[in-house]
Amino acid sequence: MQDLSGRVAVVTGGAGGVGRGIVEALLEEGARVVIGDVEEPVLHATVDELSDRGQVRGVVTDVSSFESVDALAESVYDTERACHLLFNNAGVTSGGGGKPWEQESNDWRWCYSVNVFGVAHGVLAFVPRMLESGEPGVVVNTSSQDGGIAPVPWASVYASSKASVACFTESLAHQLAATGADVRAAIFYPSGGLLETGLWTAQRNRPTQLARQKERAPAPGTTFEEFKKQLADAGLPTDTVDLTELGRFLLQGIKDGKFVISHGLEEAADLLHARADAIAKGELPSASRL
Repeated sequence: MQDLSGRVAVVTGGAGGVGRGIVEALLEEGARVVIGDVEEPVLHATVDELSDRGQVRGVVTDVSSFESVDALAESVYDTERACHLLFNNAGVTSGGGGKPWEQESNDWRWCYSVNVFGVAHGVLAFVPRMLESGEPGVVVNTSSQDGGIAPVPWASVYASSKASVACFTESLAHQLAATGADVRAAIFYPSGGLLETGLWTAQRNRPTQLARQKERAPAPGTTFEEFKKQLADAGLPTDTVDLTELGRFLLQGIKDGKFVISHGLEEAADLLHARADAIAKGELPSASRL
């Protein structure tokens, strides 16, 4: 997968944020891109804005619904006749953070329906078709270092959903390798600085049937500006990531054949070693990040 020109790529959650950065990087490489996104007006606007950069189209897709993702896969195979790169990228928060016992059942349902079931639905809908086609392929699942590398106690539901994606992707990678087919899996941790994306305002897409039942003020630091100020007050870096450049970084990782694609893996290794040492002693790992 060194040359992406003419390859067919599908990006869920691709109308904005990290997903759009991936789409833009793919178009630079000459890939044919299909964006699956739940926000129809934003999806159409993104396709219009990017249409002069290459071949791109959009399909309204709700990743929490297998039927919707399966319809996306059917559309891709009917029209583009292949899928070489599948980016299961759509994601949301849990609805305001806070203490685990202050979260509601609907917070879990919403977060997991997108972050975990969305990835599962992408695999269920696309991987059988990818294997049957005999074409080379890569399935890239977007996780987060906040959960995939080390759980974040202050974002318990979100972090646990991303830890689930990391564990699942490792299993997927091993089992795809065992088939002998030219289809593999990789995990992507968006990283390299602050990510100013629609994830911070994901509530705009929350289904009414999964709304919170009790009024509760958002936890501190649940907006991008609040979080950035917290970091600045603590003397920590507040540089924001260029999302298209992040997409280019991801594509290079795919070309390099990496399973884990992330900035700062050496620091992550130090953190994981510290966690392993605590676990080996039967202790609770530290909540602090390096």
